Amino acid sequence: MNAPENRHLQASLALLDRLDPNGRADAPVTAEAPHVPTVAPLATPLQDARHIGQAIPRPNIERLTEGRGQYVDDMELPRMGHVVFWRSPVAHARIIRIERDFARMMPGVLAVFDGADLAAVCKPWVATLTHLAGLRSAPQYPMAIDRACWQGEPVVAVVAKTRAEAEDALQYVQVEWEALPAALDMNTALDPSTPVIHPELGDNLCFTRSLDTGGVDEAFARADVVAEATFDFGRHTGVTLEPRCQIADYNPASGQLTVYHSQQAPHMMQDLYARQFDVPESRVRVICKDVGGSFGIKVHAYPDDFATVATAVLLRRPVKFVADRLESFVSDIHAREHRIKGRIAANKDGEILAFEIDDVTGIGPFSMFPRTSGIEGNQVVNLTGGPYKHKAYRARLNVVFLNKTPTCQYRGVGHPIACAVTEGLVDLAAAKIGMDPLELRKRNVIPDDAYPATGASGIKLEVLSHEACLRKIETLMDYPALLAEQRALRAQGIYRGIGFATLIELTNPGAAFYGVGGARISAQDGATARLEPGGGIAVMVSVGEQGQGSEAIFAQIAADAVGVPMSQVRLVTGDTETVPYGGGTWASRGAGIGGEAVLQAGLALRANILKVAEAILKREVHTLALLDGVVTDALTGEALLPLHELGRIAYYRPDTLPAGFTPELMVTRHYAQRDYPFIFTNGVQASYVEVDTETGFVKLLKHWAVEDCGRVINPMLVDEQIRGAIVQGIGGALFEECLYDDAGLMKNGSMADYLVPMAAEMPDIVVAHVETPTRSSMLGAKGAGEAGTAGAPGAVVNAINDALRPLQAEVWSQPVTPEKILRALGHIE
Repeated sequence: MNAPENRHLQASLALLDRLDPNGRADAPVTAEAPHVPTVAPLATPLQDARHIGQAIPRPNIERLTEGRGQYVDDMELPRMGHVVFWRSPVAHARIIRIERDFARMMPGVLAVFDGADLAAVCKPWVATLTHLAGLRSAPQYPMAIDRACWQGEPVVAVVAKTRAEAEDALQYVQVEWEALPAALDMNTALDPSTPVIHPELGDNLCFTRSLDTGGVDEAFARADVVAEATFDFGRHTGVTLEPRCQIADYNPASGQLTVYHSQQAPHMMQDLYARQFDVPESRVRVICKDVGGSFGIKVHAYPDDFATVATAVLLRRPVKFVADRLESFVSDIHAREHRIKGRIAANKDGEILAFEIDDVTGIGPFSMFPRTSGIEGNQVVNLTGGPYKHKAYRARLNVVFLNKTPTCQYRGVGHPIACAVTEGLVDLAAAKIGMDPLELRKRNVIPDDAYPATGASGIKLEVLSHEACLRKIETLMDYPALLAEQRALRAQGIYRGIGFATLIELTNPGAAFYGVGGARISAQDGATARLEPGGGIAVMVSVGEQGQGSEAIFAQIAADAVGVPMSQVRLVTGDTETVPYGGGTWASRGAGIGGEAVLQAGLALRANILKVAEAILKREVHTLALLDGVVTDALTGEALLPLHELGRIAYYRPDTLPAGFTPELMVTRHYAQRDYPFIFTNGVQASYVEVDTETGFVKLLKHWAVEDCGRVINPMLVDEQIRGAIVQGIGGALFEECLYDDAGLMKNGSMADYLVPMAAEMPDIVVAHVETPTRSSMLGAKGAGEAGTAGAPGAVVNAINDALRPLQAEVWSQPVTPEKILRALGHIE
C-alpha cells in the first residue's frame, strides 16, 4: 500500500476506533451542539476495516470498458415502437392546426398523437414547493396543446416500428402556427411592455425572495472600503455521454407499467408515473440499469418522459425514446442564467463587514417538475458570503419566466454562482485595501473551532475546516514562489494571474430540501444486505450508479461492515422492485446517505451471521469475529467457519440448528440525515492562468483543490470526482453558453457550436484533502460530487482578473471569452 492510501486507511481506522457505544465520534460540547441522533449500536467495532479509505478500482470497470454495459438504447423489447417528436421551431406560437394524415400513411407508422390525445391519459402538473413562498407556475402537459412556449417544446409524437421510419414520417407532419411575441430578456421580463407568457398569472414572475439580517446600511456606511460589480452568468447545459432516454412498457393484461430509464431517481419517477397516469404505485416499476452520466440533467421529469409513457399506454406496447444531440440542446434543462449586482463592505484592516446582492435569473416558461426552477436562485441567496464570519447580509431575488428552454438543477445548483460572486467581491475588496487576497480570506473565514455555527443567511453549519484548507493550499501550491514568478513575468510583459475560491457545498440533504415543500422526493435511503448460500454478500441500495463510482464505495463499506473481501460483495441498484425505497442520486448524497444505510445494514448482517455461528459452533457470540469471510476466534484469530459453510447449514440444513432458532440472513436498514437541513462540506481552490493580452486567449496553467468531504471512502474516486467537476466548472467559466438570437432561437445547439472543455483545455489539477467527519452519521461521510464545479469558476475568473489588474481591466461576465477580454482591454469596441 502506498503512503497516501495508508494515511487514508489509518485515518479511517482512527475514527472508527474512537466511536462511542452508539457509533458516534467524540465531539466537543458547545453552546450550539446539535441534537444527538439515534444510531443503532455497533455489532462490532470496525477495527478490522480493510477497504474504507483505500484507493480501490471500481468493480464494474471491466464490464463497462469491455462494452458490456446495459444502457437503455441497448435494449430491445418485443413489439417495441420508437417515438420521435415534432418540436416547436419557434420560441412562442399558437398552434392552429395539425395535419397528421400523410404521416400516418408512411411505412411502419403505428400512430401520430397530438397534445390532446396524450392529455386524455396523463394529467397536467404544476411545479411548485410550498416552502418557497409565492412560487408560481402554470399547468403543463406532456405535449403542447394550444400554445408552444419554447423552441423545442414537444407538439406532436410519431410512433413507428423503427426510429428511421418515425423520423421519415415526422417530415410529413404539417403544423400550422401563429408566431406570438416572446419574453426573452430576463432583465426586462417584468416590464409592462414585455409579453406575459401566462396571462392567468398576471406577469412573468415565478418566484421572489428578500433576505435582510439588519445592519447592512450601517455596515456599508462605516466601511473604509466598498467594492461592487455586476456579475453575468451565461445559460448552459449538461452534455452527458448518454442522452436522456427511456422505454415505457405498459401491459394491459396486468395493468403493470414498466419504465426503463436513464434517470437518477427511480422511486421519484415511480411515484410521478403512478400519480399522473392514475396507476397504483405497486404496479409501476422503474428500472435504471447503466446510466451514462447525469450531472442533475436526469433528475427531473420531462414532458417527453410523460409523453413516451402516454404513447405506450395508448398503444399498449413498448415505446422507446432516445433524444438525439440536436433536440437535447433545446429539451434538456439549462441552468445558471443570472445577472447579479453585488457589493461588499470591509475595513482597511481586512475585516469583511457585509455583503449585498440583487439577483435576477431567467428560467423557462414553466417551473420544472417536480423539483421546481426556484431552487437555484434560492441557493444563491443562501450561499453567498457563506464561508465568512460577517453578520450583515442583504439579498434580493427575482426568478422570471422566459420563452426559452426550462432551467432547473444542474451540478452545483447555485453554488458556482454564489461562490463566484462572493469570491469576486472578496478579491475586489482586497485590491482596494491593498491586501493579499489569500490573507484577506484567512482573516475572515469562520474559524475551525467556532462550529457549530450559523451563517449570515441563516444556514446551519455543523463542522467545517476553512482555516486548515487555506493553510494546506498555500503550502500545496507554494504560494510565495508563485507570487515571485508572477512578478518576474509581469516585468517581461507576460500577464499571469492567481485566483482563489473558498467554498461551502451543500450535501447530505434532509427533508428540508424538498419534503417540507410537499414534493414526494425521498430524503432517506435504504440498503438490504443478504448472505448468499455460497458465502457472498448481495447488497441492494436505493442510490444508483451514474458513472461516479457509487457501487465501488458501497462495496467497500459493505465489505468492512460485514467482514468479507470486497470481491465477495455484489451490488444491485436502480430497480424499484428490488431495492429499498430511497431518494436516489442527487445533491452529493450517495456516500453520506446511501453509504450510511449500507453500513448499518452490513453491521446488522454481521451481527446476525455471528448469531448463526454461535448456534453452529456452540460458542458464545462475544468470543467470535468475522474477518475475510471466515468466522474466527476473536482472541486468537483461529479460523473456525467459512461463510460458505455457514450459508450451507443455514439455508439447507436448518434442522441441525437449535429448536426455535431461525437464521435471519437478510436485513434492511434505512438512514435519513436529521440533525441539520443539510450537511455542508467545504474547501478551497486556486487557479493559475496566463492571459494573452493581444488575442484575449486564456491558458490554464495549473489548478489546485483542497477538499474536506468528511470521511474519504475511496480517495481515488473522490479525487477524480473533484477533477471532473473542476473541468465542468471551467466549462462554465470559459466556454459554455447557450446563445439565443433575437427571436428566441438557440444559435449554437450542436456539438459543433457549443463549446465544452476537452483534454487539451484541462490543466494539471492537484487535489488534497482535509478530513473532518460529520457527526450526524456513524460513517462520517459528506458529499464530494459538486465541490469542484462549485469553486472552479470563481477561482478561474479571479485568476483572469488578477492577470488583468495591472492593465486596469476586469471581466465579470461568464464565460470569459477572448472577445470579452479584448473589449475590457479596450482593443475592440
